[in-house]
Amino acid sequence: MEYLYETHMHTSEVSRCALISAAQQVTRYKQKGYTGIIVTDHFINGYSACSHLNSWEKKMKCVVSGYEIAKRAGEKQGLDVFLGSEFTIRGADFLTYGLDLEFLLAHPNIDKLGIEQYSKLVRKNGGYLAQAHPYRDEFYIEHNYPVAPHLIDGVEVHNANDRKSSNEKAFEFAQKHNLPMQAGNDSHGRERSPHSGIALPQKAKTIHDIIRQIKSKEAKIIK
Repeated sequence: MEYLYETHMHTSEVSRCALISAAQQVTRYKQKGYTGIIVTDHFINGYSACSHLNSWEKKMKCVVSGYEIAKRAGEKQGLDVFLGSEFTIRGADFLTYGLDLEFLLAHPNIDKLGIEQYSKLVRKNGGYLAQAHPYRDEFYIEHNYPVAPHLIDGVEVHNANDRKSSNEKAFEFAQKHNLPMQAGNDSHGRERSPHSGIALPQKAKTIHDIIRQIKSKEAKIIK
């Protein structure tokens, strides 16, 4: 038996580019047979609805609010929901898993870090970092190529959001550097129903169960 997980999705409560709510996302994924989802709303250094708030505490509570709403909806509908984020550095996006609200509150101004500092901090605290759509060609991305492979734990090799993501190049990069691979819908609610993600051999109880199976290369890419 395999368990299907979404690794990259957004909610309209937090991500300004998303069109549907956290609760609506839960319903969509439950109907499509997913076991769980990782909510990866934009951090405040990206296209976030939380950036304007006037304190770090308010910003961070806002950042996790989409996840919290999805979590409650998931408990009612039978869908597991995990916390992640999409952290932006000079236009490049990094899916981050394994950090909670307590960590975020304890690290004010983390949004100002460069990739070297951010990578070190995340991994030191047991988190996981994967570069999302590393070759996406958009005007707002300063460098549309992967960072140095030692700075990341994995690569999103299939992004189902049709926005010049160059998935083939991402796959080749991950393969060349022997990096763990993952896939996701990059769902904002404007696309067709969810169909991408990863299939895992073991059901995840925590986000760290997902991280472990991705890093051990047990995750099967679903396109």
